[in-house]
Amino acid sequence: MASRSATVSPARAAAYDVLVRVFEDGAYADRALRTAADELDERDRALAQRISFGAVQRARTLDHAIETLGRRRVRRLDPPVRAALRLGAYQLAFVEGVPRYAAVNESVELVRRAGLERAVAFTNAVLRRLADGIRAFLEELPETTPAQAGLKHSYPDWIAETWWRDLGAEDALALMRALNEPARLVVRLVRGEIDGTPDADVPGAWHVDRVDPVAIAEGRIWPQSVASQLVGLVVGARQGERTLDLCAAPGGKATMLAGEVTAVEVNEARARELEANARRLGATQVQVVVADGRALPPGLTGFDRALVDAPCSGLGVLNRRPDLRWRAEPLPKLQLELLQAAAERVRRGGTVVYSVCTINADESEAVVDASGLEVDPSLAEERPQFRHPHRSEFLQTLPHRHGTAGFFVARLIVR
Repeated sequence: MASRSATVSPARAAAYDVLVRVFEDGAYADRALRTAADELDERDRALAQRISFGAVQRARTLDHAIETLGRRRVRRLDPPVRAALRLGAYQLAFVEGVPRYAAVNESVELVRRAGLERAVAFTNAVLRRLADGIRAFLEELPETTPAQAGLKHSYPDWIAETWWRDLGAEDALALMRALNEPARLVVRLVRGEIDGTPDADVPGAWHVDRVDPVAIAEGRIWPQSVASQLVGLVVGARQGERTLDLCAAPGGKATMLAGEVTAVEVNEARARELEANARRLGATQVQVVVADGRALPPGLTGFDRALVDAPCSGLGVLNRRPDLRWRAEPLPKLQLELLQAAAERVRRGGTVVYSVCTINADESEAVVDASGLEVDPSLAEERPQFRHPHRSEFLQTLPHRHGTAGFFVARLIVR
């Protein structure tokens, strides 16, 4: 049994709090971490993020291992025990360099600290069984069907089935693996200089080892994936033009656009955040309007261009938002309504860029097809390295191929 004198590192204590808040209170993982790790140093904060986010992502797989090797239904466990077992199991299964005793003993101590002395022996026994066998157990899990792959790589069945349908088994599996790894750190250079490596395909995008909070506060950089920056670039906004950004917060793309930009956001708090970000980045061309993109004020019309970066399931950014896979849902009806609303406000001959940070045909090409808008085929000719694998007139970035977030992008012409 674990020693009664065992201590818990600050990083593991914070990670445990994140798991409890996400799975028992419905909190978002990034917000829960911000609170739990507020007083940690940079090293402990990094470890807390890695093991908490990893355990949230891999929860389905971990639960299967706990139930099989530990012989107890996870949903019947007390919440502190459930969180401690997931946290310990993740370290034993997926983190190199973590001593077995640290993963086991500190997880057991977390249960003791929660006042569940009666569950200490059980937790210790399960974790020791996991330490002996979890890696071999997970390695032997099959992945020849969507259901098997979803279990092995910890995705809901519907996501595995969607990717199997849209990409085929080989790419679906590669995508699952890629989105279980941490996302690359990329920023947009707004002004000045930066330590990093410029992206080979998207000007202004820089790969960095760490994101400098001082540079963000001073408006010199903005954290933004290569794919997200790609969307802003393909809008093609120019000086002297008017552009409508229909779903603008937090403002990464809106602040990239030249000319006069009307940035619409339905949520008042997010609209205030958008205004603050635009000021910080020196984007004086951006005017924020609080409104539902489907019911804009009558005066907002005659735009040269529009961007509809629509709300979506977010399947292309699951490695950036660890709990999203357990919350995600497709939104094709809303997406079509927003796209059609934007097109009504653009002059004839103007263009609308439709983008979603997902990999799901139901929210991407199917929405464009239903809109009836004319597709601009020159987009894929401009960016052939990001050409959609099945619909050559569109773009689709894929994390396992392009090393960035998964975005669908279409440019449409209003006639």
